[in-house]
Amino acid sequence: MTPLGAKLRALREERGVSLKEMAAALNVSSAYLSALEHGRRGRPTGFMLHRIISFFNVIWDDAEELQRLAELSDPKVTIDTGGMTPEATELTNRLARDIARLSVEDLVFLRNELVRRSGKPRS
Repeated sequence: MTPLGAKLRALREERGVSLKEMAAALNVSSAYLSALEHGRRGRPTGFMLHRIISFFNVIWDDAEELQRLAELSDPKVTIDTGGMTPEATELTNRLARDIARLSVEDLVFLRNELVRRSGKPRS
């Protein structure tokens, strides 16, 4: 599941909206929404994301959060380390190989450490 997918599911559950009802309102298939929630589809287009935001009728901060989560929800990331240091290539390859074996706690730690060291606000 992607960060966006988790948020969409939470919003649906909070509002008591089924996947089928949301799909009908957005004029998409429930299979598409299910795949979007479970990370089997890439990020939604900007147009689709705006339709989702309108569907939930969320306020500015929540709409910005959905947009931010969409940016972080590409389930098939490719990282080109060409021209970077050998350490960057090694880290990328180790992460690709071992990410499925890491615990949620390890993943949260690594994410937070990366955010802290890169000097960017937490996403």
